[in-house]
Amino acid sequence: MAPIVLILISLLALLISPSQAATATCTSQKFTNNKLYANCTDLPHLSSYLHWTYDASNSSLAVAFVAAPSKSGGWVAWAINPTGTNMSGAQALVAYVQDDGTPTVKTYNITSYSSIVPGKLSFDVWDISAESSNGTLMIFATVKVPEKAETVNQVWQVGPGVNKTTHFIEKHDFAQANLAAYGALSLGTASGNSGAGLRIGDGGHVGLFSISLLVLGTLIVF
Repeated sequence: MAPIVLILISLLALLISPSQAATATCTSQKFTNNKLYANCTDLPHLSSYLHWTYDASNSSLAVAFVAAPSKSGGWVAWAINPTGTNMSGAQALVAYVQDDGTPTVKTYNITSYSSIVPGKLSFDVWDISAESSNGTLMIFATVKVPEKAETVNQVWQVGPGVNKTTHFIEKHDFAQANLAAYGALSLGTASGNSGAGLRIGDGGHVGLFSISLLVLGTLIVF
């Protein structure tokens, strides 16, 4: 076999990450409320997962976000940012467990990094609920997205604690994983195609099909 072919095959093997080769975790997740979603993705940071169904008939996005707080008694959050890509401007759903052991979800309109307090979102949201199981929190909600939208900018995060009186959330870590927890979610993702909802350049997977075609073409030429 020609040396260049061996090099290309080795390159292809390196590009296939363990997460791509393994079965997606999100596809095995079940919810006690028996909710089902058309798509799911293992998010690339903070051991988080998103399940979603987009309904073009009424421009709504039903989601289930799954993650564990960074510390016991902490919080998890999933958001859409209509005006940017990071946290500032995000319209967030934040879940935590109350003192009585009941999980709850609060809405946060994060107008700036210095103003992270509960507030009404800039778009409609309904069917909000939360579940807690073995240290993991799940956020359920349906949100209104712009008509004919092809993508939305999503942001997710986990944090250490919540002030149960003011509902102010304690600051999350600023490690690389926390700072990279955002990306464009494609609303047109095919059912059950884990990982495909994140676009290349936003923490999503490399287009392995295109790379495979490149290697195949090289094999034919050489």
